Amino acid sequence: MKIHSFFGLFAVVFSSWSHGEALRNKAEASLLKGVAFFYSINVHGGYVYHETPDRSLRWGEGPVGADTVEVQPPGTPAVGQSFLRAYQTTGNNRALAAAKDAAYALIRGQNQYGGWNHTINFADLSDETVSFDDNQSQSAVSFLIALNQEVNDRRIAAGTKRAVEMMVETQLDNGGWPHKYPEQGNYHDYATFNDGGINDCIRVMIEAYQYYDDDEIEKSLRKAARFLMISQLAPPQPGWAQQYNEFLQPAWARTFEPPSVCPSVTIKNIDTLIDLYLVLGNSDYLEPIPDSLRWLHDIRMENGNWARFVEIGTNKALYYDRDRIRVDGVAELHPERRNGYAYETDISSRVEMGEKRYRKAMDLGRKELMAEERPELSKKKIAKRLNSLSVSVEKILGSQESSGAWMTLGDRFKKKMPEGVRWNGQYEIMDRISSSVFNRNVAVLCEYIELSEQLSAR
Repeated sequence: MKIHSFFGLFAVVFSSWSHGEALRNKAEASLLKGVAFFYSINVHGGYVYHETPDRSLRWGEGPVGADTVEVQPPGTPAVGQSFLRAYQTTGNNRALAAAKDAAYALIRGQNQYGGWNHTINFADLSDETVSFDDNQSQSAVSFLIALNQEVNDRRIAAGTKRAVEMMVETQLDNGGWPHKYPEQGNYHDYATFNDGGINDCIRVMIEAYQYYDDDEIEKSLRKAARFLMISQLAPPQPGWAQQYNEFLQPAWARTFEPPSVCPSVTIKNIDTLIDLYLVLGNSDYLEPIPDSLRWLHDIRMENGNWARFVEIGTNKALYYDRDRIRVDGVAELHPERRNGYAYETDISSRVEMGEKRYRKAMDLGRKELMAEERPELSKKKIAKRLNSLSVSVEKILGSQESSGAWMTLGDRFKKKMPEGVRWNGQYEIMDRISSSVFNRNVAVLCEYIELSEQLSAR
């Protein structure tokens, strides 16, 4: 009876191991097949957000031409990072070649300042705007830095050097970064936290600081940290605004973005201050955080959300239409603003995470928090994570076409209106190939493969 039970248990364990090994092999085959397909649809080495299966229509923020690629995620730099991750996970040289071609595309598209706007048009490389909106130039710099650590390539090294120097040169005297560079003569010149602009710039400079021995990079980071300290508004509203003018005052940007205190910016800045503390070791960077957390708790709305814009002096929620008309609530806004702009959001999980991270920083100190945030997983935790990921991996395998593509069938998206026509809630439905789906699937497959190898090695 005992012998029978032993062999029964052995059979279950062996069956589980065998299934995991088979799924790992399938995951790697799917990953490389997906990489090969996606590389086959590149344009000059770059990528957009979406395109139809027959490749007749391509989109970034809107429809784009045959020679245009996107810099803004999930475009070229994000796809390049996926190729790089696939190479690091599998050692596949085709994945590395695809990553290098994405980097070459970005380097060809670098303007005279060493940065990028949100697209590169290879038929007309005259655009001389550096944009820090929506992680555009930052994502390109981040990808080049990461790839430069993997390859000995003069062209990539030179392009990366130019890009990092651009980050230093475009930094404002006050320590922030503008929305766009060079000076535009309008709100684009302001130090801008909106959409994580300055936060992403700081993240990139932290990456550069970790890899390159350059005093200018450290000076830039300390300058940025100082800007976060001095741009915090005074009590009783110790948060941050979306953008600041040259006098360090909250300022208007677009007509529906008033000078105000912004909760989503505030929680993001709390996280960035902790990042800077961990990298630079200055505990002064933690001092603004407690007041900001208290304010965030105080201004939560009755419906559980936080307003995007909080009026200076009153803590009232602000809502503005495109014509800079102030209204009483979200329901009164035009559908374009009501559906396309987050005037109210639930950031409770982010506030909770920020609060926990701050407490750990205070209780554990710098070195212990750094160690905790980069833990070595136990065998049990790896197995549990693999079990959770296996469901997603099976779905990814089942949804992959024989070509290697992952199609988004019946994709529903906001309709691009003709010039001068205002969007009023219209959508289109179409089958599309999506860069974001590719990037997400690569991340899942790579994590599964990496953890499977770790478990096998234990």
